[in-house]
Amino acid sequence: MTVMTTPTVVTLRYAYYPGCVAQGACRELHLSTLSLAQALGIELIELKQASCCGSGTFKENSWLLEDTVNARNIALAEDLNLPLLTHCSTCQGVIGHVDERLKEMQTSQPDYVAQINGLLQEQGCSPYRGATEVKHILWALVGDLGLEVLAQKVTRALTGLRCASFYGCYLLRAQKTLPFDNPIHPQSLENVFRAVGATVVDYDGRTQCCGWPLSSYATAESFAMAGSRLKAAIAAGADCIVTPCPLCHLNLDSRQPEIERAIGERLNLPILHLPQLVALALGVSPDELGLGKHIVSTKPVLAKLGLL
Repeated sequence: MTVMTTPTVVTLRYAYYPGCVAQGACRELHLSTLSLAQALGIELIELKQASCCGSGTFKENSWLLEDTVNARNIALAEDLNLPLLTHCSTCQGVIGHVDERLKEMQTSQPDYVAQINGLLQEQGCSPYRGATEVKHILWALVGDLGLEVLAQKVTRALTGLRCASFYGCYLLRAQKTLPFDNPIHPQSLENVFRAVGATVVDYDGRTQCCGWPLSSYATAESFAMAGSRLKAAIAAGADCIVTPCPLCHLNLDSRQPEIERAIGERLNLPILHLPQLVALALGVSPDELGLGKHIVSTKPVLAKLGLL
């Protein structure tokens, strides 16, 4: 007699680190991440006591400061016995790099890690143990959920939508080991596009800098850099750029009108957050994803998908 068994359903659970920008200037990223998680059956436990990662600036004053602040963020996830999940390329790069370094230093420089844990103890915080992972939502989709499962969950294929990726510097280059991808010739975003039925647009600039780090002190150069990326995507036939980095989104979307004035050209290219794109394919409404909150209208994207 054959005994039928019910497949075990594994629920993905993460300690959710929303970061600063998604709770402020890009609130739609936070909302769309929550909607995407719900649509995929992913459980997110928000780390409400977490602090800013520093965006890579803390180490300009003190490596110890950057390491201690982010060791605390990681320890909050360790307290839950969960991976730390972020949807920000910059947060991934900073916190992931700290985690990578401290795991190595547990063997090579244990006194340094002990110093960090002493500082955490003074503040009543749990020690850093190096017992979890720091994981961008892109890696969670590709590596934990899997592209085949993602494709099976699509209810509204994004057929005909031409998507250009924009990875962001920190996601590709901040860590020694890049999971699920190649830092020089990445394909994880493009593979997600294919899984949700969109068309991949290749163009020069998808792995380069958007110019955000220059924007506070070299605005003209920042705008010129961002403008060149946008123009290259437009020339390649993109309907939109999709980015896993809210800082890239700020520079390419929020400042696009200023970029247009600086370079003397009309651009009007919508910039989507990665969770927005994927959640659209899972049937989530554009309003729930905050697609009306962008500076550059996303209506051309929605019209192409028959959602207007």
